[in-house]
Parts: sequence; structure tokens; C-alpha cells
Amino acid sequence: MATSNVCPAPMTATSNGSWDGDNPLNHSLPLIILQICLVLVVTRSLAFLLRPLRQPRVIAEIIGGILLGPSAIGRSKRFMDNVFPKKGMVVLDTLANIGLLFFLFLVGLELDLRSIRRTGKGALAIAIAGITLPFVLGIGTSVVLRHTIVEGARQGPFLVFMGVALSITAFPVLARILAELKLLTTDLGRMAMSAAAVNDVVAWILLALAIALSGSGSPIITLWVLLTGIGFVACVAIFLRPVLAWMARRSLEGEPVKESYVCATLAIVLAAGFVTDAIGIHALFGAFMVGVVVPKDGSFAGALIEKVEDLVSGLFLPLYFVSSGLKTNVTTIRGSRSWGLLVLVITNACIGKIAGTVIASLIAKIPVREAFTLGFLMNTKGLVELIVLNIGKDRKVLNDETFAIMVLMALFTTFITTPIVMGIYKPARRVAPYKHRTVGRSSTASELRVLACFHSLRNIPTMINLVEISRGIRHRCLTLYALHLMEFSERSSAILMVHKARRNGLPFRNRRDNTNQMVVAFEAYRQLSEVAVRPMTAISDLDTIHEDIVASALQKRAALILLPFHKIQQLDGTLESVGHAYRLINQRVLRHAPCSVAILVDRGLGGAAQVSSSEVSYTVVVLFFGGPDDREALSYAALMAEHPGIALTVLRFLPAPADNLDQSAEDEACISKFRSNSQPSDGSLTYEESAAADMAGIIAAIKNLGRRNLFLVGRSPPAIALVERSDCPELGPVGSYLASSELSTTASVLIIQRYDPSGETCRLVEEVEVAEVADMPDTPPAPVTPEPSLRAK
Repeated sequence: MATSNVCPAPMTATSNGSWDGDNPLNHSLPLIILQICLVLVVTRSLAFLLRPLRQPRVIAEIIGGILLGPSAIGRSKRFMDNVFPKKGMVVLDTLANIGLLFFLFLVGLELDLRSIRRTGKGALAIAIAGITLPFVLGIGTSVVLRHTIVEGARQGPFLVFMGVALSITAFPVLARILAELKLLTTDLGRMAMSAAAVNDVVAWILLALAIALSGSGSPIITLWVLLTGIGFVACVAIFLRPVLAWMARRSLEGEPVKESYVCATLAIVLAAGFVTDAIGIHALFGAFMVGVVVPKDGSFAGALIEKVEDLVSGLFLPLYFVSSGLKTNVTTIRGSRSWGLLVLVITNACIGKIAGTVIASLIAKIPVREAFTLGFLMNTKGLVELIVLNIGKDRKVLNDETFAIMVLMALFTTFITTPIVMGIYKPARRVAPYKHRTVGRSSTASELRVLACFHSLRNIPTMINLVEISRGIRHRCLTLYALHLMEFSERSSAILMVHKARRNGLPFRNRRDNTNQMVVAFEAYRQLSEVAVRPMTAISDLDTIHEDIVASALQKRAALILLPFHKIQQLDGTLESVGHAYRLINQRVLRHAPCSVAILVDRGLGGAAQVSSSEVSYTVVVLFFGGPDDREALSYAALMAEHPGIALTVLRFLPAPADNLDQSAEDEACISKFRSNSQPSDGSLTYEESAAADMAGIIAAIKNLGRRNLFLVGRSPPAIALVERSDCPELGPVGSYLASSELSTTASVLIIQRYDPSGETCRLVEEVEVAEVADMPDTPPAPVTPEPSLRAK
């Protein structure tokens, strides 16, 4: 009996439901939903596990794709037939390529050709050397592969694909590695990113050539593909760019971009992808070119990034890695010959990239350690590498075994970058020691430097009002370093923020955004006061941003670090946490700080706006129990007492006769000095004593003070805890009560910890002081980037 082959019925979009006996996995929509959810769970879980190793998320996504493919979980036929069936791969690949299309559009949006043209000769030489030598070694490697495991492959396309694959530097991945290692804004990071940008542009040109050569094989057709590709680029530059520039000009700063402009641009991206696919050089080239020609000035490009990046980078792009992983079968690498070829490919890739970069760096008179660091950084692979390999496999240039070897090479070279760079490059230059690390000091004429940190605009008015009342108008000048803490993430715009904050925006563009509201606020305060203000920005992972704060305090020779409490006041008066990570930042800074630290519990000191000096009218209370922290708080209050708009009350709780014998003499001397130096004629200073020693008595004495604007207290006074249970031990026994709901008050609270040169903090500071900092005292350290300087004239 003859049998006939019957084509399977095409998948419909939706199912009738399980209750009707229909399997949802036989339909495209529920199947792709399951695939997306599975991909996100696997890749995000791997990213979490690899986070202690400080690996970029692309590593987790590549590994996740391989694990879901035939190399691991995909070895189960039942799993593959149900979750990744062959009849459903067209939908997965299409959605993955749409995500890739828009991601390449985002990459083009962030590249500024004007900045790349201004790349220095050193970075240009490093980029050229880092492309030429690995490309030559890639051609040599291809000869070996063609005589072993890729027999029959066309010579021209295979040579070019191998050369491109070995010479690529993953520009976005390199940026994330540099940011993770806090090298992005250093001279080394600038050099690496500039060279990688040039490398990226050359790689796209070579990839277009490789795709053209991998066509039908006819030289005439290849020539037509190249010529029409050049014509497309010319049309984009001549006709499309003015249209996009017109939309950008009509998108005014501070106003939302019109929905029609966003929709038109996204449609143009898809249309450009269609044209380049029709030409024969892959749809992603059209999307990339549209992103490159979008004007980088103004708010238009930023609005496009905000509209597209979260959905594309977080949801659709991981599908492309899984699509690649499903094509990667590590089990095809078997036998000594295959593993030997894998070692050969990895060795040639590393030698070519590292040696070429090191030689060019040494010629450019870069020190040996920095040269080798640049070499390993430029050896980073990533998404573009996978794009090259997937195109090569789809065009039948690479077989399964070669594809698996090249994917493992990309994974290995990227994985080793972070640990090797951490091992060989440790910018170690000790910060010059400085004397004034506390507010309290013998010289009242010395400058007081305050590093005020904040992570939202709502913190700014209270901090400015606090600085205004504590600037010591009669004795000393005050310099305020306002440090904006911004979380670094895997989003492409996070890289953009880092480079926006740099003075030299290469290879990214500099654009203005809402963070300039911070500069405007501090500029207005500078003009109304005698305070020198320096706004800065620290962009880092929240787990390590305390290192930026400590490094900034060391480099700026700060006497006080002012931190916002991790809870903010709501409309009903309660305090709500903005995140546990911000609480951990405060705790780490308290342990590592090279100077005194103050935590501000903000309950709206002066309201939601900055108060001018002539309108200041606050009542401030210092709760003095004794000890070094309380003495520091009293010294800070002494500065406030100089302001004519401040009514200061010092409430001292007398210790029991046998308590605090070691500190009592210093406490008495501090109180005597304060009372002798702070004697205003208008009676704005009040000194009171209380013998209350138990919890009830102390609480009653505090409540009897009445309505106040600000409480000052030491973090670790010799006092009993005023609340039975506190979830904020960093505030101390008294500060925890003042910040709790048990005290019905609208007063802000400032909890101060004095720098201890003999304690654990000092030893920890010595470890931090090896971080690289700039020579100039007014230039922030590497991880922290300055906004334009705002100095009193």
C-alpha cells in the first residue's frame, strides 16, 4: 500500500481551551507566551546566579539559550516537541528578529557619528590594530576549518565570516563590563569605548560584505547587492535624515513627543528593515541605519529610547539568544579533533585581539598594564557576534559543529574578561591624607566641606534648607558637593546616562534631560547664598554605590557625608521605604566613611521649596546624652546657632554619677565651649538640663519640648533604647524613636556619627583609599562624574 506525505496543518493563533479537549501548545499564541515566560525565568535566574561573578546579563542569556537547546534540556524529545516544536519555530524566530530589529535601532540611536569622527589617533590606531590582526588570524583559522569540519563551504564567504567573527568587539557588552568595574569614566574606559565604537562600525561594514558574498555566488549579483546597499545608505542620509530632523525640531524640550512622530519613526524602522532584506543584506541593517541618522540633540531620541527599550531589551531580545541556543548543539563537538579546533579558535581569537590591541597601545605610549587591560577588554564578544554566527548558519556558510564552536568561543572570551581585568588592573594610587574629617574642630576659620547625597528630586529642598542654616555665616565658608545617586541597570539608556555625565561624551552623545532640574535647583541656591556648590552624579549598581560615595568623600576631603533616610514621608505623615537597597547603602557608608556621617529623616524642613536666607525661621533641638557622636551633633548645631533665623535649644540629659566616666570630661568641655561661644543677644539659644534616665522620663522630656522643625542627635549616645523594637538600627537608640510613628511630630531628624580615626571605620577606609582618583582636587573620582561646576564668584 503506497503512502503519501501529507503536510501538517498550519498552527492557528488561539485554542478552544483545555476543557474542550484542545491542547493550547498546538496553537501559536499560547505556545509563544509559554516560550517567552520560560525564557525570562531561565535567563533572569541565571543572571541572578552569575551576579556575584559580576558578569553582564548577555552571558546569562547565551547560557540560558544553550541550556534550553539540544545541548541540555532540549535533549528531551518530549520537551522539544511540546515547548519548542519545529512547526512553532517560525513564530519564535520572527518575534526574536523583530526584537533584534528594534534593538539595533536603539544601538544606532546611541551612536553619534560626529563623536566617532572626533576619536583620537590613539583610539583609532588601537581599533584598527584590534581588527586587522584577528581578521588575518580568522582567515588562517578558516583555512584549517575548511580542511577538517567545514569541507565544501564556499571559500570567499567563509573566510570573511570567520574574520569578522574573530575581530568583533561587543560594544554594548563592553560598556556594561566597564560600568560594573567602575572604569567607564576613567581614561582607560574612554579609550576602550572609543576604540570599540570604531570597531563596531567597521564590523557592520564587514558583515554587510560577508552577507553580500554569501548570496547566490554570482559575482554580478554580489556587486548589485553592494551597490544597492550603498544606494540605500545614501538615500537614508539624503532623504530620510531631513524628515527625522524635522520631527526632532518640533519635539520641544520638556514637552512630550507627539505619538504620531513615535509611530511614524517605528514604521520607518520596519520599512527600512524590509528594504534592506529585499536588497539581501538583512533587515537589521535598515533599522540600524535609521537609528544612526536620528538627530541626537533634543528630547526626540531620548523619548524613542524610553518608548522602546524596556519592551525590546527585557522581553523580546532574550528570545534571540534562545533562538541561537536552539541551533547550538554542543554535543556535535566530539573527539580530540573537534575539541582541538575549539582550543585553536579560542586561542587565535584571544591572541589576535589582545596582541593587536597591546602592540598598538604600547606604540601609543600607554603603560604595559593598561595596554594588556585594553587587550582583554577589546576581546569581549556578545550580541553582534551571535548575529554574525546566526546569519552565517542561515546562509549555510557555517555547519552545526562550527556554529557550536564559535558560540562557545564567544561565551568563553566574554566570561573571562571581568575576572582577568579585575586581576591585572587595579588602579592603586593612595589619596593624599587630609586633616579635617569632622565638623567639630579647633579652627573655626577652616573650610567645611559637605558631601550631600540624594536619589530623588524631592530630597533637594530639605537638603538645601539644611545646608543654608548650617553654613556658619560668621566663622567659616562651606562648600557643598551635591552627589546625585543613580542606579545603573542593564538598560541601554543607563549607559547613555553615564556618558551624558562625562565631559567627553565619546562615543555617545551628550543630551539634556530631567536631571538638569538638579543643576537648576543648586544653581539657584548658589546665586542666593555664599556657598560654593558642585553638583555631581554617581551612576552605579546599588550594591556598590557606597564605594562611589566613600571615594568621593575622600577625593573631595569632605568633613561630613549627608545621607537621606531610606524612608520618605507620605501625605498622611507616615514614612514609607523606597527600597531596602537604599537602607543598605546607608549602613555601608556608616561602616566605611572616611569622615563624619549624618542621616537625614526628611519630614519637609521648610516645606517643598527652597527657603531664602532672609525667610529662615526654624526651631532646632539638640538632644545631648554625651559621647563623641553627641559632641559632633552639638558642634554642627553650633554652626546653626550662628544663623539669625534659628532658635536653638540644647537639652542635656545628665548622666548617673557612675556612668560614662571616660567621656564625662570631654562632654563637659564641649558643653562649656558651646555655651561660651554661642551667646546671642536675642535669646535665640536655650540650654536646658534634665535628670531623666529611664525610658518614660526621657520620652516625656522630649515631648515637653513642643513643636519643633529639626532634631539633632548622635547615632550612638550612652542612652537606653526609647523604642522596644526598631527596624532601623543605623539610627541609634534615640534616632529610631524620633523617626518612628510613636512620636507624633512633623520635625525632621538629623542623626550624626562622628568619624573615629582609631576604630573599624579607619581600617576600612585604608582599604578604600586605593581607588583611582584624579590628580586635580576639584575633579571627582573615576566613578563619579561632574555636572558643570557651579562655584560662587
